[in-house]
Amino acid sequence: MLNKVPEVTVWFWVIKILCTTVGESFADWINMKLGVGLVNTAWIFTAVFVVVLAIQLWLKRYVPFPYWLTVVVVSVTGTLYTDILTDQLNVPLWISSAVFSVLLAVVFGVWWLRERTLSIHSVATLPRESFYWLAVLVTFALGTATGDWTLELTGWSPGASVLLPLGLIAAITLLWKFGANPVLSFWLAYILTRPLGANIGDWLASPKVAQPGEPTGLALGTFTTSLIFLGLILATVVYLTVTRSDVTETYEAAHAAHATGDPRKERVALAGFGLLAVATTGLLVWAHGQPHVGPAPEADNTSAVQMAPGVAVKKFPPAKVSALRTLASTSLKDARSGNAKGAHAAAQSLRDLWDADQASLQPLDNTGWTSIDAQMDKVLKTFGIDHSNPPMSPAQQEKELNALLTDMG
Repeated sequence: MLNKVPEVTVWFWVIKILCTTVGESFADWINMKLGVGLVNTAWIFTAVFVVVLAIQLWLKRYVPFPYWLTVVVVSVTGTLYTDILTDQLNVPLWISSAVFSVLLAVVFGVWWLRERTLSIHSVATLPRESFYWLAVLVTFALGTATGDWTLELTGWSPGASVLLPLGLIAAITLLWKFGANPVLSFWLAYILTRPLGANIGDWLASPKVAQPGEPTGLALGTFTTSLIFLGLILATVVYLTVTRSDVTETYEAAHAAHATGDPRKERVALAGFGLLAVATTGLLVWAHGQPHVGPAPEADNTSAVQMAPGVAVKKFPPAKVSALRTLASTSLKDARSGNAKGAHAAAQSLRDLWDADQASLQPLDNTGWTSIDAQMDKVLKTFGIDHSNPPMSPAQQEKELNALLTDMG
């Protein structure tokens, strides 16, 4: 039987991280810079995923280009599903992480009960490949949730956040070299490549800002980052297509090359995985206890654009601007009167309406939208909405709400 998955070599992990990075950056570019919106972007990539997956399943053997194109698309799709839960449905990241962990366990459980193997070196039938891609989709969603939750807990910058998944992957590699179960090692590393690739993308695309708690990156932007990594992926896929260095012709050959190892070493390595989990948990608990500000929202704004009162919304429909002003005014009124619950609820509704209108407003005037969005984020931060900090004083809330109302004319 022909194997449908490439041989796991250094090339496999290099291109996997490249695909994850470009998936994150490209989705952000379409969602934010083109003004398509999060939900619409998810629908687009879901449709594309169905098409490329159908092609991949139809093929009878591993072919580099369609396989890695499917990985790129599934990385974007899984990420968008988690982002919708977080940004649109306001599901806490710890809940998303728990739900996707359970879902992945269910996928693996059913896969094992049916096929008696979870090894990617045995993906030689349609059922096994279907389970494989379902597991990949869930791992990307889980990696997104756990990665974002880690940043929420720690407030680490994009550059610093690269070190945790990188260190964990290195530790897993050492345990695998020692004799850990190769299937378990593979899937643990596979999950971790998602936050690693996404953090690399955020680090490259994020602006160079010196303010505490704000992102510090290389300011390449999501479009440039996407182009760079798409080029690297294309070059790597061309190389693999020519050299066939990642091809395992048959399932039997792959199975023989990855025979079961030493059970004693596997047990020792399993204990090592447990210690690694405990150490990681301790690190996150310690980092969460340190003074920090939550990470800035994912955006491609290089700076807050300052504009004269009313200019930023001049090209927006008056009815939409009026609805936004009404909610901002309601929040301001409640903040002044000491109705903290009402002020927070109005600010939450303001955020939801602003996000819902992004797809229609941003294309009309991207500069104006960016200016209002920057001030809107300052307002939300005072209420602890989309930020890990506790709500600020009513005076600070009034200040930022007044600034927002001034910006909207």
